[in-house]
Amino acid sequence: MKLSSRIAGGLAVACALAVSIAGCSGGGQTSTPASDTADAAYTLVEDGKIIVASDLANAPLDFVDEKTGEAQGFEIDLINAVADKLGLECEVLPAMKFDTIVPLIEQGGRADVGVSNITITDERWEQVDFTDSYMDSNQGLVTLASAGDVTEESLNVEGAKVAVQAGTTGAAWAEENLPNAEIVALDDPVVAVTGVQTGLYAAAVADLPVMTYLCTNSFTDCQVAIEIPTGEQYGIAVNKDNPGLTEAINGALAELEEEGYISELEVKWLGAEL
Repeated sequence: MKLSSRIAGGLAVACALAVSIAGCSGGGQTSTPASDTADAAYTLVEDGKIIVASDLANAPLDFVDEKTGEAQGFEIDLINAVADKLGLECEVLPAMKFDTIVPLIEQGGRADVGVSNITITDERWEQVDFTDSYMDSNQGLVTLASAGDVTEESLNVEGAKVAVQAGTTGAAWAEENLPNAEIVALDDPVVAVTGVQTGLYAAAVADLPVMTYLCTNSFTDCQVAIEIPTGEQYGIAVNKDNPGLTEAINGALAELEEEGYISELEVKWLGAEL
């Protein structure tokens, strides 16, 4: 599903987003894209740069290249392209725990945006603003391939351990739908699937694109046993006091969608257009 059809009402066609930058009093920086909309002015933590918070633990969306130590993935390419559209450099902060990203953006002062396959939810909307969605997703439940057919009912029993990533929609789903199992909150999906591989956990739940990638590339003795149709959408988290930045990023996303760049990223990182 394309970006233009993911959000009700669609996206307005963006004007040129060349940015003129001027320092301001208050420790931040005011940037005004070259558009007809005065409300598009926004602030940045650091002059000429968009600073990104991510957990870098969700290949192929966002992760650290073991050889170079650099952040990479679908979302890293996407936010770099957004920065280019806005005439900014892009800096990705060192990896942090997923459940700290939204509070960090809400607090402000350290990062401009959160980009870490963050599902748009009503609860998170209370803390931060979100851009328009750039990807639809569901959840994936992983077991050992040798486990054969697995059902929610077979896991929803006393003594079954199900690993999740703390603070995620996958964790919320497991807690709601597997109340009799022991839900184990961990820092990232790789640790969760490793536990499944070693027999420590009966299953692990996380975002479907991530689980599919892990089972295909790194944990070939595991399987996505259940695709959970949660109907989620990912958005970029922005501080509520910075609506101009949300607007500017939405304009850049619209241009990237229209140019076919997001489709190119889907093929590059996910193997096919979504």
